[in-house]
Amino acid sequence: MNRKISKLSLTALLSLVTLVGCGNDNKGETSNSSSETSTQQTSSAVTSVDVELPTTIPTMNEESVQIHYQREDGKYSSWALWLWAKGVDGNEFQFNYRDDFGVVASYPLSQFGTATKEAGLGFIVKSKGSWNAKDTENDRFIDFSRLEKDTNGVYHIYIFQDDANIYLSKEKKVAEDISACKFMKGTSSYYIRTSTNLPMSHITLKAGDQVLVDENLDKKRTFEYNGFNDTNKVDISKEYVVTVTFAESGAVLSKTADISAIYQDAQFDEDYYYDGELGALYAKDKTTFRVWSPISTDIKLRVYDNGTPVSVNAEKGSDEYTEYTMTKGSKGVFESVVEGDLEGKYYTYVVTNYAHKMGQEIVDPYAKSCGVSSKRGMIVDFSKTNPEGWDEIAPKAYDSKELTVYETHVADVTSSSSWGGSAANSKKYLGLVEEGTKYNTHSTGFDHIKELGVNAVQILPFFDQANDETKQEFNWGYNPENYNCLEGSYSSNPYDGYARIKEFKQVVKKYNEAGINIIMDVVYNHVNGATGSNFDVLMPGYYFRYLNGKLTNGSGCGNETASENKMVQKFILDSTKFWASEYKLGGFRFDLMGLHDIDTMNLVKKELKEKVNSSITVYGEPWTGGTSGLTKKGVVPATQANGNSLVGVAEFNDQMRDALIKGGLSGVGEKGWITSTSSPSEADIEKILGGLQGNIVGATKISDPDKVVNYVTCHDNYTLKDRIEAAGITDVATQRSMAMLANSVVFTSQGTTFMLAGEEMFRTKQGNSNSYNASYEINELDYSKLDDPEVAKMFENYKALIAYKKNTAALHLGKDDIKNAMVTSSLDNGNTLKYTLSDVDKEYIVLHTNGYAGSHSAVDLSGYTLYLDTTGTLSGTLGSVTPTSYQTIIAYKNK
Repeated sequence: MNRKISKLSLTALLSLVTLVGCGNDNKGETSNSSSETSTQQTSSAVTSVDVELPTTIPTMNEESVQIHYQREDGKYSSWALWLWAKGVDGNEFQFNYRDDFGVVASYPLSQFGTATKEAGLGFIVKSKGSWNAKDTENDRFIDFSRLEKDTNGVYHIYIFQDDANIYLSKEKKVAEDISACKFMKGTSSYYIRTSTNLPMSHITLKAGDQVLVDENLDKKRTFEYNGFNDTNKVDISKEYVVTVTFAESGAVLSKTADISAIYQDAQFDEDYYYDGELGALYAKDKTTFRVWSPISTDIKLRVYDNGTPVSVNAEKGSDEYTEYTMTKGSKGVFESVVEGDLEGKYYTYVVTNYAHKMGQEIVDPYAKSCGVSSKRGMIVDFSKTNPEGWDEIAPKAYDSKELTVYETHVADVTSSSSWGGSAANSKKYLGLVEEGTKYNTHSTGFDHIKELGVNAVQILPFFDQANDETKQEFNWGYNPENYNCLEGSYSSNPYDGYARIKEFKQVVKKYNEAGINIIMDVVYNHVNGATGSNFDVLMPGYYFRYLNGKLTNGSGCGNETASENKMVQKFILDSTKFWASEYKLGGFRFDLMGLHDIDTMNLVKKELKEKVNSSITVYGEPWTGGTSGLTKKGVVPATQANGNSLVGVAEFNDQMRDALIKGGLSGVGEKGWITSTSSPSEADIEKILGGLQGNIVGATKISDPDKVVNYVTCHDNYTLKDRIEAAGITDVATQRSMAMLANSVVFTSQGTTFMLAGEEMFRTKQGNSNSYNASYEINELDYSKLDDPEVAKMFENYKALIAYKKNTAALHLGKDDIKNAMVTSSLDNGNTLKYTLSDVDKEYIVLHTNGYAGSHSAVDLSGYTLYLDTTGTLSGTLGSVTPTSYQTIIAYKNK
């Protein structure tokens, strides 16, 4: 897919007319449930439109918003809104009324969460039911603090076709706005440029308490301060704030100058980049604490005996601590050395700088374990965390092209009553390795995964998340809190920072002994909430990307980290090396990898390979969740368009996926090669045949199986059953055949092979395409489905396909060998796909046929022996074979 599902709430405290990027691709409709108690507005002269909508807009008994939309062509029937706010994920909303201006979307603010009025509301005008079109490219945000509600508690905004501005009236009145205030680099020094959308009459500029500018202006819209020089240098420990009085209205607005240009300058790196170790560096006789914060004036270290604040649990907690003053040294690093054995204690930093003048207590970003609910970091002696036999295991040295990756969530494996394991381990780390579990005669959980035969399990985020760890509520985990700590809610005791480490190491060990590597799903591209996060407190304006002083939203989650900044890049490198070495991981899957830069991703692979594990795999999503703020000159994002610049880093092949099932951003009714009964397009055939050869055939062609992950489904979007059903196929037997065919193509392709857990059991999420916050019941793996004989056959087919992929050396080819060992072609106008493969001691022919309404041509398989027929109709030695619909045939002959 081109853009990613929004998994979390969005932060939209942005200017009324600010345009920044965001994006989501889960689809849904939400209707206005407010009661129609009285008439608030009745249009007198409704314009000609192509939709029948009520013209009486009801008054609500609470504050609401009305978005008025006007198109010159009067054609509204194919347009809708995508709306999101803090605390509520994005969804499609309909224009539900019309007036003399055009159409209106009228909804109560409570529809979007309790913080909407303070946080703002983001919106996109898009094609109804799909992402095929948008009216203006950028996302827009409503800042309610800049609006006046009418006597009925309604906030009105007006938007026009192909016009990116937001207006306060149909006459195109706009709100006053400081559109930009930022540091810029001149020829000899920095300067600050302030721009407004309406004329100014007065401006002041302060650096902390120092007044740099206090001037009357003659209706200017731009002002530059050029007073920096050798004696008046920029002081990064001070906040530079501009205050503007507008000429016409007299309105007064203030804005902090965006300092990003300074942070991205090579001189800043020379002055402040620190290449040493950070965090709590434990030794039995002393612990050294180091934290990087060049702008801070003071940092105190607090050491606690207890990891639980009294506010979290009065009985278990304690707020007693010993405080130490940290010393600021070179490169902006604060350090404190505390004598004695601090193993098992907890710690925080209290940070004082211009943004936190009274001091703000935070968890160290480099903390390697945490107390309950992420309130305190832990000082860990990792030698006490290793299970018996830990020193004897190591990640299996699989080539990435050998991998059959099974993507799951800690809870999904064990949350169903059909799992049959112990209640204490349900939804926990230890549940992932509980053995002997069954549903009737079928193995479940860990034993099921081992029986399936995959050699890698990718687990949705298990780092520390912004959750209440004392409660267990389903969450995918894309809300990062502390990147180097394990999530405590999956442990047997979230109050003990050691329990989660010991238990997760047991998971890694058990899977390793079964020949299965653990791959970690990492989300370095955004945090749960940037403002007030440990990164933000330590270095406001540095760790995240900004546009005109406001957070950009390329993640679709309210912020995006700035990997192009050297200390952000260092953190990602340090963190991945820590996880890979301490927990013996087999690889990493990068969420929204397109938000990171190519250099950072290549360095991740290089340093992991050279310093931790020579065969480690790294892959990710080569897209963003919206328009990224990565605009630094010379920095290249790790998107699919730039995939040929990646070195040893693979990316998901959404091109093949979309050709097969029309997933991702496609409309729910669209049909691909799997689901259509008509002949496919040449472009789709090319994408599928390319995927079989380990290529990504898109706008930029990636011709290297080391850079390709082939798949049709993952945790995002629909399961195969649900996607096929959404496309209008209701017959269950046909759904099963289509689903089986889809992954049959994937598992017979070059490159890394990837599947969503449960597809081998015809998994459904009840039509939920974005189940990040759905129930355990929606997300669970239901092993009872294996009681269905037809599903049991699917499971056996998956086992055979996985074994074929793992054990066929000719499916693990590099880009230079494919042309000599694999030939692909299409028959029957592309409705039959065929390839021949030369392995070490065998020749293979593989056929895939879809549900083409016409007949499929006979294929001569004389001299070949059947390895697999997914329909179960063939056996033994073969001759001329006429494939049937939705059939995969793998046949071989010895050389």
